[in-house]
Amino acid sequence: MTSAQTRPAAGATAGAAARPTLVFLHGIGGGAAGFAWHVDHFRGLGWPALAWDQPGYGGSAPVKPYTLGRVAQALLEQLDRLGVARCIPVGHSMGGMVAQELYALAPARIAGLVLAHTSPAFGSPEGEFQRRFVEERTRPLDEGLTMDDVARRMVPTMLGPGATAQAARAATELMAAVPPQTYRKAIAALVSFDRRAQLASIAVPTLCLAAQSDRTAAPVVLEKMASKIPGALYRCLAGLGHLAPIEDPPAFCRAVEEFIGSIE
Repeated sequence: MTSAQTRPAAGATAGAAARPTLVFLHGIGGGAAGFAWHVDHFRGLGWPALAWDQPGYGGSAPVKPYTLGRVAQALLEQLDRLGVARCIPVGHSMGGMVAQELYALAPARIAGLVLAHTSPAFGSPEGEFQRRFVEERTRPLDEGLTMDDVARRMVPTMLGPGATAQAARAATELMAAVPPQTYRKAIAALVSFDRRAQLASIAVPTLCLAAQSDRTAAPVVLEKMASKIPGALYRCLAGLGHLAPIEDPPAFCRAVEEFIGSIE
């Protein structure tokens, strides 16, 4: 993380300082930079907030083995270094899976969960959707293309119908900056992810946030997920796709803001 991502929230009051820290966790094709607007927004509201470059992203050191559980352990170690006692992970896509792993690792450190455009399991590696998912994302690299090529192919398939050219450009630049070896490892890590058995034992306020035009983590997946978590809220963002945090940062933040306001 850069210093801008870890500095204390400007203008925070003593009361705000006692609030849990919002920790924004990006997806496979993202990075902490994709949450810069969101971090600034919540800091302006007096919430401590930061965005984290997961291992292998943005200059962060990789981890071995590259599993989502090990990624969550690296996050916990980073939170310890920063002195973050309690947090609300706001996990997008793969980041939502890391958030679930973090809860399993240190539930007492979690004040709430925002699981956005994600799922509780990747599913069977032999499943048709899963095999197609992995193949579509790794084949261009196998063919000798670059991450920029991958981004230009994949980003349009993950945007909602009303996404602006600016949003598409921002998402493409983020994905293009991901090192190909990290991208491959992150995709492989999804195959073994399964936290379905944990859902019923999640004992903190949870928001399962979907997007109407998300073809990667369909709204029905988030709705079912919410039904399995005691007291969880389900909300669906109209007109947005899988990259909702980049397509419409204000809409995404409004949903998070309403949720955390209800649990203060």
